Order: sequence, then C-alpha cells, then structure tokens
Amino acid sequence: MSKQSILGRVTQLAKANINALLDQAEDPQKMLDQLIRDYTGNIAEAEEAVATTIGNLRLLEQDHREDVDAAREWGGKALAASKKADELRTGGSAAEADTFDGLAKVALQRQLQAEKEAKTAEPTIAAQTEVVNGLKDGLTKMKAKLTELTSKRDELVARAKSAQAQNSMMDAVKNINVLDPTSELSRFEDKVRREEARAMGKQELAASSLDAQFEKLDSLGDDAEIEARLAALKNT
Repeated sequence: MSKQSILGRVTQLAKANINALLDQAEDPQKMLDQLIRDYTGNIAEAEEAVATTIGNLRLLEQDHREDVDAAREWGGKALAASKKADELRTGGSAAEADTFDGLAKVALQRQLQAEKEAKTAEPTIAAQTEVVNGLKDGLTKMKAKLTELTSKRDELVARAKSAQAQNSMMDAVKNINVLDPTSELSRFEDKVRREEARAMGKQELAASSLDAQFEKLDSLGDDAEIEARLAALKNT
C-alpha cells in the first residue's frame, strides 16, 4: 500500500460522520458494534502502516545525517591535506606537496559528493515528514472517533435498557384504571352487595315457606274444630 493511499484512507476514516451512519442504520446498536470492530481493526492497520512510514523516514534522516557528517569530515581532511601541502611546498618539497594537494582534491571530491547526496535527500525527507505528520494526525483523530463510537454505543445501550424497563412497567400496569384508583375496591364492593342480596333472597324464600306451613296448620285446626262441633251436635 502506497503512502498516499494510506494517508487517504486514514483521513477518510477520521472524517467519517457517525451521526450520518447511524441515521442510515436499521439497528443503531448493531451498527455501532460493527463500526467499533471495524475501527479497531483499521486503527491497528493504520498504526502498522504509520510505524513503517516513520521507520523509513528515520532511515532517510539517518542517511542524511551521515552524508552531512561525511561532507564535514571530508572537508576537514581536504583542509588538512592542503595545509600539509603548503608546508611541504614552503619547505622545498614540491613533489610531496603535490601529493598532498592531490589528496586534498580527492577529499574535496568526496565532500562534494556527500553534499549532493544530502541535498538530494532533503526534499524526500520533507515530503516524508509531511506524510508522517498527516498519518499521525489522522491516527489521533481515528482514536478519538473510536472513543466517541464507544461512548455513543454505551449511551445507546443504556437508553435501550431504560426504554425496555419502562415498556415492561407499562405492560404490567396497562390494565389498571389510572383515572379511578378505587375501581378495584368498587368491584369488590359490588361483589359483596350481590352476595348480600342473594342471602336476603334466601331469607325471604325461607320466610315465605314458613308462612305457608303455618297457614296449612291453621287450616288443619279449623277442620278439627268443625269435626268436634259436628260430633257434639250428634250427641245432643
């Protein structure tokens, strides 16, 4: 994966609009759970890519420092060789002086080469540094987004549980007449009155039966009286 594609992917993920994603979700909680899993995996991939990119940048910086140090070192060697040549030439050793001047030229050539390599690497290092900074920033935003996702997920779960508890409570009391708190008492009172009325009915029936028996007894008494009087008449 190229550095640009890595940067683009991290930037896109970091800018993802959570609320827009949730608006499109049929089940927000499941959507958040999946987003958290995906984001966690993306962050792990991004961290690996960022680590590799940073490692490559540090190698370039190390090579650049080595080229700068080499250029400085070869410059010092060129200066030392040139001074030595001047001393020898002053002392009359022209041939030996030419040899040290030749060494000075070789050192200067090496110095020039090291400076060119260091200068060539500088734009690459600058561009790579910009990429790394962008990746780090995107990775930081992704981690912040993951925290936001987790927080929203926890909030949603808590709200869902609260709503479920409220629905259960409402289901339990939906048959209660909240406008008349004495409705149950009234129904019980009606039942008692019906029982009392039935008892009164039984009492009334029992009383009616007793009256009939006494009337029958009275009727039998009259018959006996008549028979007695008839017998008395016959004996006179």
